[in-house]
Amino acid sequence: MTETTLYVVRHGKTMFNTIERVQGWCDTPLTKEGQEGIHFLGLGLREVPFAEAYSSDSGRAIETSRIILGEHANGREIPYSIDNRIREWCFGSLEGGYDKEMWGVVPRVLNFQNYDDMIATDVTFKQIAEAILAVDTAEWAEPYDVLKNRVWSGFEDIAHRREKEGGGNVLVVSHGLTIAFLLNLIDAKQPIRAGLQNGSVTKLTYKEGKFSIQEINNVDYIENGKQLSKTILS
Repeated sequence: MTETTLYVVRHGKTMFNTIERVQGWCDTPLTKEGQEGIHFLGLGLREVPFAEAYSSDSGRAIETSRIILGEHANGREIPYSIDNRIREWCFGSLEGGYDKEMWGVVPRVLNFQNYDDMIATDVTFKQIAEAILAVDTAEWAEPYDVLKNRVWSGFEDIAHRREKEGGGNVLVVSHGLTIAFLLNLIDAKQPIRAGLQNGSVTKLTYKEGKFSIQEINNVDYIENGKQLSKTILS
């Protein structure tokens, strides 16, 4: 049986990423810079034999997937599906506000002076989820157990189905905090602040119900795509 490998990509840079606003279930499109970066990523991944591709149901993830598949050597033949379970966290009434505002409020709810003070400790994703839930006046944010089950079942189902069908590579486009959370669910030693860049690739293998982390936040595919683009244009 061929090994099952997930190429988990953080979507391209968006308008809200650029102006540093909270973007969970709310959505903005990729900027010109964001689109360009994903075109390079697509070129860098164009020879990877993907058996299938998935993205969350957010427009930014769908746009990212379509650009990658558009650059792929066999992009038209790769089955593509949308799974809303792998979307970003919902930040409730904090959606659309400035990042600094949210990451100023959440630490104080947890009795930290500021974001850096919070991250320097052993704060957990569960504590952060509960803090977001506590300050969400719209009552849209997900309780931790709901969030955990959603994210885990989404990625695990994708990997499990691929393994049952003989294994292979799967492109999965998701979101920064969701990917960092997944890594922590796989390995509790993984930090809260993963620093995942837009368009970065986090590679996971899956065997008999267990994920293994192979690489995190790899941007070499983008750099390789830039070099390939120069070769094509020369």
